[in-house]
Amino acid sequence: MLTTSGLDSASVSTGTRAFDEVAAAVRPAAAVLRRRLPELVLGLAVLVTVLAGLALAGSAIDDAAIDDDLATARAEVLDGSTFFRTLVRFTMDNGQTVVPENGVFHPRGVDPGQLVQVEYSASDPELVRVAGRSTVGGAAPLLVGVACTWVLLGPLALWLRRRR
Repeated sequence: MLTTSGLDSASVSTGTRAFDEVAAAVRPAAAVLRRRLPELVLGLAVLVTVLAGLALAGSAIDDAAIDDDLATARAEVLDGSTFFRTLVRFTMDNGQTVVPENGVFHPRGVDPGQLVQVEYSASDPELVRVAGRSTVGGAAPLLVGVACTWVLLGPLALWLRRRR
């Protein structure tokens, strides 16, 4: 039977029933999520902090590996560099030309075609950084990001907890 709107009342009630069943299935999960939201917000802040710490530790380990077997060279910044990877090409003391697959560490402010002094590990030339730069220079922006995360998410988590 068709109604004046052109829809069969049986199909409308079936659609509504399906929606009600999905809502009934999701409602308990939503209630748990709502109760645990303060913990989830704090967990996100902790995750950002841990990831930032691991990034700093990894960078410090790479810098230490370069410092343990330090060699220097003049490198050309290559086209094809992206925000995530800055490619350089340099020649080692033994004459071998190297283009590190993962790019150069601490590349802020270098442009394609530019010549820069680099420091690399003679035993692993894939580890290369712009000369004179280290983890310390990149730590400040990372720490500011972590501080902003806590400034935003800390009070949010407290507010959500008080609302319970």
